[in-house]
Amino acid sequence: MILAFCVGFFGLVAITSLIKDPKPEKCVVETKTIVGISGIASNDIVFKDSGGDNYYINRGLERGLNLDSLNAKVLNKTVTLHLAKLWLGTSEHIAQLAVGDDIIYTEFD
Repeated sequence: MILAFCVGFFGLVAITSLIKDPKPEKCVVETKTIVGISGIASNDIVFKDSGGDNYYINRGLERGLNLDSLNAKVLNKTVTLHLAKLWLGTSEHIAQLAVGDDIIYTEFD
């Protein structure tokens, strides 16, 4: 029981640390059409694509992003998402969001 807890805890810490500092070469690049944008209680911003999948910017509202501005820039538009890769697959964590050549949000240095 204690061993399972320790493995789970350290696994969660490892996943979280990978997402905190994503690199472009450690991301999957996907093109999506955004049909919905919302903020949630944790100040994350959630983007819904035309296929029903959700992606998020962690603490986006705390990072100075504005829902009205995002709606004007990305709603019903095709965007390019850089999604952090994890050893279990691709996360829904947005490391970079762009419309065409215009980078709306990035975590890259």
